[in-house]
Amino acid sequence: MRERSVLNNSLRPLIMGVLNVTPDSFSDGGKHNDLQSALKHALQMVENGADIIDVGGESTRPGALTIDTDEQLKRVLPVIASLRERLPENFPISIDTTDSKVASAAVASGVNWLNDISAAEDSSEMLDLAAENHLPIVLMHRQGKSETMQDSPFYEDVCEEVFSYLLERADIAMARGVASESIVLDPGIGFGKLFEHNLQLLNGLPELCRNEFPVLLGTSRKRFLSQICDETDASRLGVATAATTALAIQAGVRVVRVHDVIENRQAADVAWAIQTANQGRI
Repeated sequence: MRERSVLNNSLRPLIMGVLNVTPDSFSDGGKHNDLQSALKHALQMVENGADIIDVGGESTRPGALTIDTDEQLKRVLPVIASLRERLPENFPISIDTTDSKVASAAVASGVNWLNDISAAEDSSEMLDLAAENHLPIVLMHRQGKSETMQDSPFYEDVCEEVFSYLLERADIAMARGVASESIVLDPGIGFGKLFEHNLQLLNGLPELCRNEFPVLLGTSRKRFLSQICDETDASRLGVATAATTALAIQAGVRVVRVHDVIENRQAADVAWAIQTANQGRI
């Protein structure tokens, strides 16, 4: 299946383009929540170098409220179906949801990646869906729910706790029948983490990347970058995001999830070229 070969055999890191079909996502809410604007934006991201399009119908920003199944389906299914018609067969389209009913309907409409910020804790059936359909699944760490996760996050050792949790969830996924090569781990930057936790996780990425599972990183336009750069307009953090992308690729990250595709495609490709300069892989 192409989605697995893209994940495991690509000669360069993968860019996952964010397509939020929501009115309230933290940096682009309301910009792409009608079918035509969503399609236009997704196809532009593909033209700009995105390898995967990640469609989400529920904001998971800090403080966001849960969106019910029917509303998520109303938002994402028309977009997924239209993208499936327009993109090459089996081009990776991902569904960003913790709701297995939404994910199942999305798969029926053409999705071939699963992206679950709860690491399938909210709905363990997500693992069965991945196993039965031989789909890649992203398992992300978060502390708490979106409504409260930034109230008072605490860790004794954030890298040890987050990385151990992700490996435990990977073991659970494999026990449910998910192939090891289909599991992708995401440390969940900004999801129940303070400023210093995010930086410590980024600094610790080489340790996580030494495990057998590919790592996905999502730093795009996030609040800790605003703090570092003293920039309150999230849409102006494309370059800051690209800096984390380059460092992440050097650390061994295989997929970066971003809003600004051109900047991050370039950053990833430059970092990869430097990293593989003496390996005959360019």
